[in-house]
Amino acid sequence: MIRTRPAALACAAATVAAGLGVRAWADGDLAKYAGDALYTVLVHALVVCAVPRVRPRTAAVGAFVFSCAVELLQLTPVPAGLAARSGLARLVLGSTFNAPDLLWYAVGAGAAAVLHSLPARSARSGRSTRSTRSAPVRRPAPPPDPPSRPSRGATGGRSTGP
Repeated sequence: MIRTRPAALACAAATVAAGLGVRAWADGDLAKYAGDALYTVLVHALVVCAVPRVRPRTAAVGAFVFSCAVELLQLTPVPAGLAARSGLARLVLGSTFNAPDLLWYAVGAGAAAVLHSLPARSARSGRSTRSTRSAPVRRPAPPPDPPSRPSRGATGGRSTGP
């Protein structure tokens, strides 16, 4: 059985590594838009860490809404001001609004939802396969015998008196 929080943390770490890898080996639009999608995948993984029983679609919608909110926040001077003071704020909040980013957030959310739902699907299919092959057949126990009556003799229990 997969433990949800450790698996989500591992996915978050792998997502950060993928994002850094894309930045190191690619440039231009490929790196930028892959980074946008991976940003939403990371948010999805963090949502699952916070709420392990969250459904894949709910986590994906939450990650997408959060990513879009951060992007729309870039229409204000707040992220740019924070980014000027902190490299971490620049990584998390960005600095300039770019409408195509919204599409790539949706791509990341969709990919995260699909990946999140895979363990549950394989568990369900494995359970149904196991139950038809190796489950013992259980038959109901036979009903108990009715209580026995005392023997009444050859006359059926009637008195044959004088």
